[in-house]
Amino acid sequence: MDAPSLDGLDHAARRRLYRRAVLRPLATVTALIALYYVIPLDRIDDLPLALVLVTGLLAIVGLCVWQVSAIQRSRYPAVQAIEGLAFAVPLFLLLFAAGYYTLASLTPGAFTEPVDRTDALYFTVTVFTTVGFGDIAPLTTPARVVVLVQMVADLMVLGVLLRAVTGAVRISRARRRQTASEEE
Repeated sequence: MDAPSLDGLDHAARRRLYRRAVLRPLATVTALIALYYVIPLDRIDDLPLALVLVTGLLAIVGLCVWQVSAIQRSRYPAVQAIEGLAFAVPLFLLLFAAGYYTLASLTPGAFTEPVDRTDALYFTVTVFTTVGFGDIAPLTTPARVVVLVQMVADLMVLGVLLRAVTGAVRISRARRRQTASEEE
């Protein structure tokens, strides 16, 4: 008996799995973006921005460790990996967008132009994708430090997180094949 695969599913079960692989991440991203626009970020000034960002990044690392474990245990690890990435990457981006918005609110002139929530999200994605159009740029040292932290974290997300997720999928599939061959 081989490891469970999508080929072994009937049409209805495969459709449900595909629907889950698309709808859950879509719902997750939608909920995270809605939350980003609703959370009262202008009240964060009581806490140091660095503490908020570090706490958020540590929470994302914890979430990623948990997701890798969930992928390894999943019956369909690739679907679980899609769901995990669809949660972790937008959360990562929105954390930095919230940081940029808060920084711009607390320090007028931190960027080349005023930054609202949409501008902060736009700037975060341009830094993440390394497009860097140049229309919004950090001017103050704290703003540049936060951008620098995001750049380094972006490399880690792209390298370490994607490697961990694909490795977890590979390990899960190999373990299932091994278990299936031992049962024969």
